[in-house]
Amino acid sequence: MANIGFISLGCAKNQVDCERMMHRVQEAGHTVKADIVGSDVVVINTCGFIDSAKSEAIDYILQTAALKDQGLVGKILVTGCLSQRYQKDILTEMPEVDGILGTGSYADIVPAVEALLEGNQVEDFGSIDAPEQETGRIVTTPEHYAFIKIAEGCDNRCAYCIIPYLRGRYRSRQLDDVLYEARTLAASGVKELIVVAQDTSRYGTDLPGRKRLLPQLLRELCRIEDLHWIRVHYVYPDEIDDELIDVIASEPKIVKYLDIPLQHCNDKILKLMNRRGDSAFLRELIAKLRSRIPGLVIRTSLITGLPGEGEAEFRELCDFLREERLERVGVFAFSPEEGTPAAKMEFVDSETAAKRAQIIEMLQSDIMDEYNASMMGKTLEVLVDGYDEEQEQFYGRSYADSPDIDGRVWIASDEPVREGQFVSVKIDGCIDGDLSGYVVEEAEA
Repeated sequence: MANIGFISLGCAKNQVDCERMMHRVQEAGHTVKADIVGSDVVVINTCGFIDSAKSEAIDYILQTAALKDQGLVGKILVTGCLSQRYQKDILTEMPEVDGILGTGSYADIVPAVEALLEGNQVEDFGSIDAPEQETGRIVTTPEHYAFIKIAEGCDNRCAYCIIPYLRGRYRSRQLDDVLYEARTLAASGVKELIVVAQDTSRYGTDLPGRKRLLPQLLRELCRIEDLHWIRVHYVYPDEIDDELIDVIASEPKIVKYLDIPLQHCNDKILKLMNRRGDSAFLRELIAKLRSRIPGLVIRTSLITGLPGEGEAEFRELCDFLREERLERVGVFAFSPEEGTPAAKMEFVDSETAAKRAQIIEMLQSDIMDEYNASMMGKTLEVLVDGYDEEQEQFYGRSYADSPDIDGRVWIASDEPVREGQFVSVKIDGCIDGDLSGYVVEEAEA
């Protein structure tokens, strides 16, 4: 039996994949180490979505290789999107790496690790379209929240996105399997469940009957007694129907927060990028959501410098943001990914795309300031995430904040609070863009 260390990079979906690999390794009798130093094998689960993610993954591989040179770790196994994307290059260009697994071979982690321990090189690339294999997880998030992945792959084929080529076609997990995992997580102490997939809104459309099952899934999740918050990410705008809106609006456990990847608002660009809907549709959808789900916070991602974006199209994007006042926005400069249709199109230079991203960030900062000002004097339910030694203060999140991507609420309290507790916080200030306030009464635990 060996010591196995894990490094997980990229999105929450990748984190779940890594947690499943950790479980398989532990179930086989190996020890999963919290610190990679002293590991006989280090598994680096990579992201390969855009240039910055690729660079981060390569940096981690090289840092681990330096530890290997010092005799502090043994073998290096690279898994995930980077290995799937560059399967012909990694072992050749990075001789420090001892093995690679593609995204279709996560279930083969144990034989891969054991082959490395026996001194063999590993290259394993299973089908990226194979059904998901159910397994347990070693949850690496704090005890009180967890992600639950309901599907793998994507059928949207957006022109700029490499994900379908790395993760395969859309494959929903069976509803009963998802609910069983959710109940297990709740029984272990999870109070906030965050529903993720590359596209959660199409959940169930590939199963017999080809029915959208996300509304039904959400209703069933709300019946799990120990869950207090349910948060939904990556809901594509063209799949948001009245049934889904009604479920979100009527179920108290579903936080009034939606992550809707819009990417742009210009009709020409949306069509070039193979996105469904146009600017008028997006505006009407946002208006409908806000009217039917009071207090809704919308998170989205935008891309500047996409093919077709000139000065006029960029001004339209800025005007869209000013008018729609989306509360949470992440912005990325277009990265032409080889193998995608968009990479072959004409687009602005990277410097211009980056400058436009900075403009969007500054514009969004003003919108965030306005939103934070609107929260002054209000009492919010806050989930305590931890204690900051430097600030000497507890912090948490309101319904408007998803972990790792949104902000914090700083908590002052005369009585001790604990991680994983829900408290009612009256907002009276703002610290570097984060809300702050004091506990007025304890909410439901």
